[in-house]
Amino acid sequence: MYHAKSRKDKMALFFTIFWPIMVTQVSFFAMNLVDTMMSGRVGTDDLAGVAMGSSLWMPIFTGINGVLLAVTPIVAQLIGKGDKKSITNSVNQGLYLSLTLAILVILCGVMFLHPIITLMNLAPAVEHITFHYLVGLSLGIIPLFAANVLRYFFDAQGYTRITMIITVLAVPFNVLLNYGFIFGGFGLPMLGGIGAGYATALTYWIIFILSIWMTFRMEVIRQYKLFVKWAVPSWKAWKEQLAIGIPIGLSIFFEASIFSVVTLLIGTMFSTVTIAAHQIAFSFTSLIFMIPLSISMALTIVVGFSVGGERWSAAREYGRLGVVGAIGILAIGSVFLFFLREPIAYLYTDDRPVVTLAAQFFIFAIFYQISDAAQSALQGVLRGYKDVKVPFITAFVSYWIIGIPSGYLLASYTPLGPFGFWIGITIGLTCAAAGFFIRLRVIQARAEHLPDGEQALP
Repeated sequence: MYHAKSRKDKMALFFTIFWPIMVTQVSFFAMNLVDTMMSGRVGTDDLAGVAMGSSLWMPIFTGINGVLLAVTPIVAQLIGKGDKKSITNSVNQGLYLSLTLAILVILCGVMFLHPIITLMNLAPAVEHITFHYLVGLSLGIIPLFAANVLRYFFDAQGYTRITMIITVLAVPFNVLLNYGFIFGGFGLPMLGGIGAGYATALTYWIIFILSIWMTFRMEVIRQYKLFVKWAVPSWKAWKEQLAIGIPIGLSIFFEASIFSVVTLLIGTMFSTVTIAAHQIAFSFTSLIFMIPLSISMALTIVVGFSVGGERWSAAREYGRLGVVGAIGILAIGSVFLFFLREPIAYLYTDDRPVVTLAAQFFIFAIFYQISDAAQSALQGVLRGYKDVKVPFITAFVSYWIIGIPSGYLLASYTPLGPFGFWIGITIGLTCAAAGFFIRLRVIQARAEHLPDGEQALP
């Protein structure tokens, strides 16, 4: 990492950090995509079961992951200040915190998973697949959370290629493991959609092992003596991470949960075909969303680094660059999505009714993607400033007070049916984007009177 001076240098630095994050995010998502696609080839019940399981897991994963994401702005600002001595302790505390959170998630699953799935009133076959898919997936929760702490440690220093290499190497293992557990390949038991959970859990272990290996393999990382020099667990350090991470985690949870709640509501209100079609549209548009999400993560790094070095003008310029880029890329992607919506649906299933319905969902998805890109990029900038509390409130109001209720009303009391939920999502995301933009203007206005290199923001 370095403090770029010209706009050209800033763009070059941003792109250098961004593109490996994008490859990493796409690779991570490809694992979920493989789960969905390969399960769909077994049958509609397997596709629906994996869809429902993913809908329960993803808000929890993204929320906890958001808490751990606090490592990125903390480490980025420490590097910007030139305080490398504190980094090892911050990462160690993040690893302790990840283990604690993983154990809590597993315990909650043991107590509440079966009752929750029972309340969903799914078809018996879909309920069975949903439950056991999540049981298999739970075996990889501990290594997944720990690996993400290491990932954010790598990324905050600008070494985003490390995680990219690890994740790209893991994807083929995920495909082979899915083939083995879903279809019974390599002498493994044929588990159908349930097998996708076990395959993904084993892949998470592979990612964690590779991440540890990288901490010893690279000289620039080895200097921090991770897994050699351990700090004593510190509530003070946890408190700092949680103060930043909990609002981030809740903001991400509120966003991710609207999609999951919509899936769960569709599952209880409409047919299995509708569930499968919705999951196809959601799955592929989520893949496209990995681009603005990667821009958001890169913005947190470069803005955090600039703020740590008290370079306010650079932080503002990175923000403009990232937000405009995210919106532009999604606008272009939406055009391709419109014309290729049916061929894309056929990648998931040969069931014609499911394909037809999924193509209609894609049309509605096009409208929410622009707002989704804007709100994601804006949040990334705000996290770079360590501004997380007001965005958290904004996210809650936008997604849960406005988005979900409006979607439910449209789905229940208008001819739109399940498409009403997607309009509600669009409304919620648009409100969030507007709120984040206003908040960013407030934060940046506070820094406008500060010359570069002078006192930090209060």
